[in-house]
Amino acid sequence: MFSQGRGIVIVFLFLAGVINYLDRSALSIAAPFIQEDLSLSATEMGIIFSSFSVGYAIFNFLGGVASDKYGAKLTLFVAMIVWSLFSGALVLAVGFVSMIVIRILFGMGEGPLSATISKMVNNWFPSSNRATVIGLTNSGTPLGGAISGPIVGFIALSYGWRISFIVIMIIGLIWSFFWWKFVKERPQAASLSSKQVAVSAENEEGKKENVGKGKLKLTFYLKQKTILFTAFAFFSYNYILFFFLTWFPTYLVDARGLSVGNMSIITVIPWVLGFIGLALGGFVSDFFFKKFIKKGVLFSRKAVLVTCLFLSAVCIGVAGLVTTTVGAVTLVALSVFFLYLTGAIYWAIVNDVVDKDNVGSVGGFMHFLANTAGIIGPTLTGYLVDTSGTYTSAFLLAGGLAVFASLAVIRFVRPIVKPL
Repeated sequence: MFSQGRGIVIVFLFLAGVINYLDRSALSIAAPFIQEDLSLSATEMGIIFSSFSVGYAIFNFLGGVASDKYGAKLTLFVAMIVWSLFSGALVLAVGFVSMIVIRILFGMGEGPLSATISKMVNNWFPSSNRATVIGLTNSGTPLGGAISGPIVGFIALSYGWRISFIVIMIIGLIWSFFWWKFVKERPQAASLSSKQVAVSAENEEGKKENVGKGKLKLTFYLKQKTILFTAFAFFSYNYILFFFLTWFPTYLVDARGLSVGNMSIITVIPWVLGFIGLALGGFVSDFFFKKFIKKGVLFSRKAVLVTCLFLSAVCIGVAGLVTTTVGAVTLVALSVFFLYLTGAIYWAIVNDVVDKDNVGSVGGFMHFLANTAGIIGPTLTGYLVDTSGTYTSAFLLAGGLAVFASLAVIRFVRPIVKPL
């Protein structure tokens, strides 16, 4: 799996995920400094947080289309440069409006990442290893979230918040240079070993099948229940994730009475468990695939997705009912762990049921639908907290949505019957 050029692809995609969440989480860590410096209210800061998801969700889909049309290597290269530049551009912000514009453009740059990772994995790896590789590469994202606090916090306190975004921008630009220099679009573009020839032959055989049948239109896949309900499950995944990203730190301070210092340390715990879960999720799915190969690849994907999403839902729901801080933090950490165990599965399903010519576009469309949770969820959570005076209903809604989605996967996610 790591031999003959494939290892370097995994390393670069993993590092891209680390940088992605380092950049994305930096604003949350620097928010107190930015609010004071630019005289922003809490409401204005909340709108700035949400504005990221507007650009991000749209370019989840457009980035996937670009990876099919122009290649995953070029698409991710451009995306990394764009989001790094607009991460650094925050130092030029002078107020509320400029912050919104920069964050939307920053979100547009980050949007293509997941679809291009999926496309690169599809280019380089056989189906029996794809979930494992997707899990490994995407596990860089929670690791980036975990290290953003110490890194951004130290730089902001020592040298000012603007310097922290310049440093992050430089890291992304350095990655872009080495990505373009050392990574190939697919094994055919590198020197092929006998194993790579076998992988290449498998890929070419899939292409021949598609040619024989005629290339399927993108719209064919976008109407399939398997794609739509996988996207719905991914939506519930993101709803819980954005709830954790945006409101859990505030919950610890407001509802549990923790200091900001203690809160910043405690929030690292769920991120670390999330890193472990995301790294293991693909291995677990591919293990089930090999163990129950006669039942088909979707059986293994659904077994992991349904079980772990359901457990995540139960943990996040019960976390809103417990009376102790330790209990709440433990349950949320477990919820994030089980949630991230499913992180590779959504992309693996797309790779399993979609032909190579459409895998980037369909994955991007699914990701677009899923990330509308980043627009809806934080705002709805704030409304529930304002109207009820507690976080209980917000926790229960996040859990209930994921329970419903896991049941829908059992019923509607099935092999796609393609027309002759």
